[in-house]
Amino acid sequence: MLLHGFTQSAGSWAPLAERLSGTHEVIAVDAPGHGGSAEVGAGLWEGADLIAEAGGRGCYVGYSMGGRFGLHVALAHPEVVERLVLVSTTAGIDDPAERTERAASDEQIARRVERDGVPAFLDWWLARPLFATLSAEAAALDSRLGGSAAGLASSLRLAGTGVQEPLWGRLGEISVPVLVVAGELDPAYLARAHRLVAAIGSNASLSVVAGAGHACHLERPDACLAALGAFLAGG
Repeated sequence: MLLHGFTQSAGSWAPLAERLSGTHEVIAVDAPGHGGSAEVGAGLWEGADLIAEAGGRGCYVGYSMGGRFGLHVALAHPEVVERLVLVSTTAGIDDPAERTERAASDEQIARRVERDGVPAFLDWWLARPLFATLSAEAAALDSRLGGSAAGLASSLRLAGTGVQEPLWGRLGEISVPVLVVAGELDPAYLARAHRLVAAIGSNASLSVVAGAGHACHLERPDACLAALGAFLAGG
């Protein structure tokens, strides 16, 4: 079950999904507020219910926002999660003041996409420092253009990091094998990756993708597929 990041869609996984489909049944969905689900307004817990119903039992692989949805699925519906992969993911913001500040920032971004429309917003979004190492080709702009401004704004307001309940204290509840993936050139999320592994416990392992930033699975798909393949095989 492949869960994409903010501004993406199920089609964003195409380069990896095609190769995984040779050995696994692959399901990729449009998250609430995105792509064909643009009119679906749902927070992280509600979205987790929808995703668990759509995916059923299997391995859940989430990138960034998708990883946060994956964590919520694992905690709310542990019966469907056999394995969990978290790519460039956080379990939330601990400090209430920082969380309030992030919520305000997310609201500003929501207003920007409503004002500018999706194409102009994506130009701005992908030019942010977080994606400095992501090439235009790997960003797969076409796979991001199918959504709506209202949907993306709704996603930020209902499922953004600023409104997310911090989950760090609950990560020890996850008992299935977990692979945490982060890019070597993404120091903030690499630090969060180390924290995720420590908080989850001995059933979690870390894979650092050399020479990659936040969207490491798109920047270095071969390296990510190698790590994912070994994990799915039980390695």
